[in-house]
Amino acid sequence: MMSDGGISLPTGHRVSWPIKFSIATVVVLCMLVLAVAVIGIGWSGARTTLLDTAARTARDAGQLITEKSRRMLDPAQATLRMLVTDPVANASTLDERMMRLGTLVDVLADNKLMSSVFVGYTDGSFMLVRSLERPEIRKKFNAPPSSNFLVQSVQSLHNGEPEGEYLFFNSARTLLERRSQPDYRFDPRTRPWYKASRLTFAAQLSEPYIFFSSRQIGVTLSQASKNGKAVFGIDVVLDDLANSLEELKISPHTQLALVNEKGRVLAYPDMQKVLIKGADKFDFSTVDGLAVPSLSRLNALGLERGKVAAFEVDGQEWLGAALPFDVWQSEGMRLLVAAPSDDLLGELRGKLLRLIALVVVLALFLMPLGWLAGAKIGKSMDKLTAQAQRMSRFDFSQSQLKSTLVQEVNDLSAVMSDMGQTIQTFLQISQDMATEPKVEYMLDNVLNQMVMATRCRAGAVYLLNHASNKMERTVSHGDLCGHTETSFIHLDRQQAMPAVHKVAEGVIEMQIELRGRSGQLEGLLTLQHEDDISHADSSFTEFVYKLSGMLAVSIETRQLIGAQKKLLDAVIRLMADAIDAKSPYTGGHCERVPELAGMLVDQMGREQSGPYADFKMTEDQRYEFHLGAWLHDCGKVISPEHIIDKATKLETIYNRIHEVRMRFEVMWRDAELDHWRAIAFGGDGGSSLAELKLRQQALQDDFVFVARCNVGSEFMADEDILRLQQIGQKTWLRYFDKQLGLSADENRRLGDYVPESLPIAELLLADRNDHIVPWGERKPVVEKNDPNNLYGFDMDLPKHAQNMGEVYNLSIRRGTLTEEDRFKINDHIVQTLIMLRSLPWPAHLAKVPEIAATHHEKLDGKGYPRRLSAAQLTTADRVMALADVFEALTAADRPYKSPKTLTESLKIMAFMAKDQHIDAELFRYFLHSKLWLVFAEKFMHKEQIDEVDVAAIEKLLPVKG
Repeated sequence: MMSDGGISLPTGHRVSWPIKFSIATVVVLCMLVLAVAVIGIGWSGARTTLLDTAARTARDAGQLITEKSRRMLDPAQATLRMLVTDPVANASTLDERMMRLGTLVDVLADNKLMSSVFVGYTDGSFMLVRSLERPEIRKKFNAPPSSNFLVQSVQSLHNGEPEGEYLFFNSARTLLERRSQPDYRFDPRTRPWYKASRLTFAAQLSEPYIFFSSRQIGVTLSQASKNGKAVFGIDVVLDDLANSLEELKISPHTQLALVNEKGRVLAYPDMQKVLIKGADKFDFSTVDGLAVPSLSRLNALGLERGKVAAFEVDGQEWLGAALPFDVWQSEGMRLLVAAPSDDLLGELRGKLLRLIALVVVLALFLMPLGWLAGAKIGKSMDKLTAQAQRMSRFDFSQSQLKSTLVQEVNDLSAVMSDMGQTIQTFLQISQDMATEPKVEYMLDNVLNQMVMATRCRAGAVYLLNHASNKMERTVSHGDLCGHTETSFIHLDRQQAMPAVHKVAEGVIEMQIELRGRSGQLEGLLTLQHEDDISHADSSFTEFVYKLSGMLAVSIETRQLIGAQKKLLDAVIRLMADAIDAKSPYTGGHCERVPELAGMLVDQMGREQSGPYADFKMTEDQRYEFHLGAWLHDCGKVISPEHIIDKATKLETIYNRIHEVRMRFEVMWRDAELDHWRAIAFGGDGGSSLAELKLRQQALQDDFVFVARCNVGSEFMADEDILRLQQIGQKTWLRYFDKQLGLSADENRRLGDYVPESLPIAELLLADRNDHIVPWGERKPVVEKNDPNNLYGFDMDLPKHAQNMGEVYNLSIRRGTLTEEDRFKINDHIVQTLIMLRSLPWPAHLAKVPEIAATHHEKLDGKGYPRRLSAAQLTTADRVMALADVFEALTAADRPYKSPKTLTESLKIMAFMAKDQHIDAELFRYFLHSKLWLVFAEKFMHKEQIDEVDVAAIEKLLPVKG
C-alpha cells in the first residue's frame, strides 16, 4: 500500500495526524499547562517567599538593633577603661580631684546615656559628677539657674568624719556655688558596686537598684583603678536606657523589650509599665505584665537566641526574635524584638499577585502564536520529508534545500552537502601523507584538511620531545582556546579512545594520542569543535581516532630519523663537553671553535661576489662540517690533564716546586745547625753568625731564581741555564730510604736498587734515571716510515714518553712544556683521526674525520699530524684552522699565557698568514667580515675588546697574487 507521498506503509497501520496539526496542538497544550503551573506554583510559593524574606529582614533588623545598642553602650565601657588609669585615682584632697574635673565632665558630655560618673576611694572619700540637663534632677538638687554640672563630694577628714559638699558649675566649668551638705553622709565602701569591683580588675555591671542621691532606678558599671586606690563608676538610669530603645525601632510598630535571665523586663519604651515601686523597694514587671500581646506571644515561644519565627496575634502576622544582649557581657540578658510582617515587607504581596496576573495574560496572548509556530514547523518538516524521499531513491543532486526558518532543516541539509566534501577531504589527506616529502609541510596540510573535514574550529599537532618529556607545538590551525603555551607536560594515559573535555563555553576539545607501529607515544593531536550533536556522536570520535593513526605512522618515521640525528649530536656534544670539563683551563674551547667556524662558513655561503661567491654548502655538507667542528678535539679525551694544564715547568700531577722548596728549607736548617755546632764547640759566635747569614741569603736568592725559572714566563738565556746547573749541584742530606712507598712502575724505573748507607748526599736539583718514562709497548705509530702507520701520519717522535728530570724541565727556554709534553698535547689530533676513522660514518658524513683532524695542518706543509700541503687542504680545513687559532689566541682561560686583545690576536694571525701557517686569503676575508667582533662580544672579556685598525693589519698580509 502506498501513501500519498509515495512511502510504503504496512497494511493495517494506525491512523496518524498531520505533523503540523500535531505540533501546533502540542505547543498550545504546553502553553496551557505552563500557565496553570506558574499560577499554582506562584500561589503556593508566595507565602514561603514572604516568610523567608520577612525572616531575613527581621534577623537583619535584630542584628542592626544589637549593633546600635553596642554603639550606645560600648563607649561607657571604653570610658571606664580610660578612667581607671586617670591621675584622679591618686588624688587625696578635693582640690586635687577638681583638677581632673574637665575629664569627668567630657565623659558625661560625650555619652548622653550616662547620668553620672564617679570615683570612690579606700578612705571613704567620694566624688561624683552629674549632668543637670534633666529638669527633675535640677529641681531635686535645687541647682542654680545657669548651672550645667553638679559635683557631689564626700571628703574623709582626719578625725574620720565625712564632709559633704555640692559644687555647681556652668558649661564653661566655672564654679557658681559651693554648698555644704552636712547631712550628705555617703560611704562608697559600703555600696555593692564598690565591693564587687574590689575583688577583680575587670568591669562589673550591678543589678538595678535605687541611686543614693537621685533616687532614680538604674545600673552601675564599675571598675577598680590600676593602682587599686579607687573604684570608678558610671550610672545609667533605666529610664534613659528605655528611651534609647525607642530610638532603635526599625519600623513604626516594632516592639522592643530588654529582659534579664529571670524573665524580668529591665527596659521598655514605656517604663511606667515596667517598674513596680514601693517606698524604698521596687520590682520589675514580667513580659506578660507589660500587656503587649506581641511580646507576650514571642516570649512564650521560647526561641533559641538569634532565631527568627513567625506568629500570629489577633489575626495579624508578626515576626520576632530573641537576640543575645551581650553589650556589657551580662549573663542571660536578651532583647526581644517583634515587628508586623507588613512593616518589613511593604507591598511585596501585592507585587507577587500582579506578577501572577501578568503570567496569565502572557500565556493567553501566546497561545495563538504557538498555534502559528506549530503550523510553520509542520511545513518545514514536510519539506524535509520530501528531501528524505529523494535520497531514498538515490537522488543526491538536490542534497541541500534553500534556507528556511527552521534550524533543524537547515542543519540536515548542510550535513548532506558536507558529506561529499568530507569524502573528498579524506582522500586529499591520504594523498598528502603519502606524497609530501617534507614532514613539516605534511603535518600542516593534513591538519588543515582534517580541521575542515571534521568541521572543527581549530586544531594543533604537538610532538613529544623525549629529552624534556614535553609536548611541543609543531603546527596549528585556527584560534585554539586555552592553549597559550607552546609546550607542556603530558602524562601518557595509554588512551584507547580520544580524551574529550570542555575548554570554553560551547567549545569542546578532543585530544588523541598519536602512537606509531611500536605503540610508543609520538605526539598529540588536538581538535576543538563546537559543542553540538554532530560532534558528540561516537561515530565522529571513532572516525577521527582512525584517521589519526595514519598521521601517527608518518610522525613516527620522522621521529625515528630525528631521534637518530639528535642522539648523534648529543653524543658529540657530550664528548666535547667532557673534554672541556676535563680541564678548567680549556673549558669552552670545544664549543667556541665550532661557533666561530659555523659563523664563518655561513657568512661565506651568503656571498654573491668576491673570492667565496662560489662557496656553497648543501644541508648535508653543512651538517657534516658542524659535526667535524664539534669533534675537532675529541682526541683530547686521552690527553693527560696535568700536561694540558701544565702551568709550571716542574708540574706533573702536582707542582714539584714544593719538593724543591722543602730541600731549601732543609739546607736552611742545616746552616743553622752548623752555626750552633760551631758555637757549642767553642768557635767564634760572631763570625759563625755572619757565615750563617751569608748562607741563608744565598739560599733565598737561589730559590727565588729557581722559582722564577719554574713559572716559565721569561725566556731562559744560556747564563740562566748555567746558574741553574750550578745551583743543582748543591747537596743536602737524605736520611730515609728513597725506595719506600713507591709504586711498581716507579720501582721498575729505579732498576737494580742497591741498599744505601744513610745518610746520603742528594743533589739539590737532579735529573735521575727514574725521572725518565720509556715508551715501552705504548709507542705511538706516527713516524712516516713506520710500517704500522695506516693513517699517513708524519710526526717526529721523542725518545722517551716522559722526562721528569728537574734540571731538564727547569731548563726549558720558553714556556713550560718539554719536547715530550708537546708531543703528548699534539698527539690528541692523532687520536682524533684514529677514533673518528674507526666509526661507520654514512656516505653524506664521510668527511667528518678529515674536517676534525686537519686544523693543525699548515699551508707550508709543516703542520701535523700528516704534514699536508696547501693543495691537500680544503676550504673547510682552512676555516677550521683559522677558527682554532683565533680562539686559542683570544682565550682567557689558559694557564701559560695572559689573554690577548683583538688587535694583538689579529696581528699574530696576520704574521701566521704571511708565514703560510694559515690561509692568507681566508684571513683577509675574516678580517673584513668583522665576525671577530661578533665573536668577541659574545665570548671575550671587555678588556680584550679594543679598537682594531683593520687597515694596519691588512698591510701585514702578503700582497695578493
